[in-house]
Amino acid sequence: MNILMVYPMYPDTFWGFRHALKFVSKKASFPPLGLLTVASLLPKDWNKKLIDLNADQLIEEDILWADYVFISAMSIQSESAKQVIEKCKSLNAKIVAGGPLFTSSYEDYPQIDHLVLNEAEITLPLFLRDLSDGKTKHIYTSETWADITTTPLPLWNLVSKQNYTSMNIQYSRGCPFDCDFCDITVLYGRKPRTKTKEQVLAELDELYFSGWRGPVFFVDDNFIGNKTKLKNEILPAIINWNEDRKSPFYFNTEVSINLADDENLLQLMVTAGFEAVFIGIESPNEESLVECNKTQNRNRDLIASIKKIQEFGLEVQGGFIVGFDNDPPSIFEKLSNFIQESGIVTAMVGLLNAPKGTKLQKRLLREGRMLKDFTGNNTDFSINFIPNMDSIELLKGYQKVLDTIYSPKFYYQRVTDFLRNFKPKKKKVFHLNPNYILALFRSMFKLGVVGEERFYYWKLFFWTLLRKPQLFSLAILFTIYGYHFRKISNGFC
Repeated sequence: MNILMVYPMYPDTFWGFRHALKFVSKKASFPPLGLLTVASLLPKDWNKKLIDLNADQLIEEDILWADYVFISAMSIQSESAKQVIEKCKSLNAKIVAGGPLFTSSYEDYPQIDHLVLNEAEITLPLFLRDLSDGKTKHIYTSETWADITTTPLPLWNLVSKQNYTSMNIQYSRGCPFDCDFCDITVLYGRKPRTKTKEQVLAELDELYFSGWRGPVFFVDDNFIGNKTKLKNEILPAIINWNEDRKSPFYFNTEVSINLADDENLLQLMVTAGFEAVFIGIESPNEESLVECNKTQNRNRDLIASIKKIQEFGLEVQGGFIVGFDNDPPSIFEKLSNFIQESGIVTAMVGLLNAPKGTKLQKRLLREGRMLKDFTGNNTDFSINFIPNMDSIELLKGYQKVLDTIYSPKFYYQRVTDFLRNFKPKKKKVFHLNPNYILALFRSMFKLGVVGEERFYYWKLFFWTLLRKPQLFSLAILFTIYGYHFRKISNGFC
């Protein structure tokens, strides 16, 4: 069999960092880990080729070569996925599709030959068995969760690592919390399932011996979902692994705010080489947190929790949402002030939307407020339900938040405040990389010479060199991030 695997393109959003990638001559942030893992589940003697449309072009010859085209995508990639499907069908190619987009919206894709839904460790072998027997079905699905201790190593030789800013690893699936707007528990359950220590180290070894050096992102939706195993097994193993190999990687991941409550876990993560964590803060409004069942964020001083994590040497990146039923008219100014005070430089603010299968969607359906399916993009000024707040007021307020927090004045002030108080445990946070040096010179010209932020850029540039030289590369990275955020938010106007 000749198998072509295609990963659709992401639209231009805050999350894609497309404008920042140009500074470091990279094509995408992360490789398509799901498809690389699926490739390992296919028979070893099959010929496999992977096209990531975020990094490569899909040509007709590739499609004509393939016996089957495998497509995996998330909801935000739906437009690109549709184009890929149309191109494949025009060439009479047989398509096998799976992943979050197709699992949640399989009824929208009757033209696909075979839908292999839910988790591939369970449903893909069923398809392969039927394919061998010559009796394949249209849909393969499962109501059980996969045992990911059996998940094989990703087939890394299918991608060119130099196209990406970071490699990625999955340690766990599922989240113990139950936020009503989140579809992670719908797709992967509330009981975190984890890989073994041996699997994690094998994946690190695979990247290490392939020559990769630099950032590695643990893609888990909540890395600390199982704290006990993390503290007793996984992090100590990573610490030893990193020490033996002289720390070739530095890590980032996604966690919940209750990380701030566990100083032992914080210390272990920092010692293991974690440098940044993304946290869903969502809202500074307590009533909105109650509304969406964000229990882990309630009844706590969110600013104090964020500061504590930062004090341990972890940069906190934050996700925020506006559009809750309980959001008052003052939420926009309150959120902007909260972001400034928290020192969260990488602050991602989106509009509330209701993904398929979530408790939020079910409630809104009962109330007759659903308008359409969620596109996966909550930063493009689209809302898929009727909000409680007047829609025009909500969109104007959202735009005001973006204009405030990403403006050079407020953004650079936030960067300076964060760097002033940030004391990483390493003596020097500088990752020598030719692409980073190139990014420095590009930032000096694009931001320091022709950019609207040039006054703020040079002020931060020299302040960091003189006061916080060990954080200079981080400061330059932040200036590039700020440029990307402004390009995206200005495109909304």
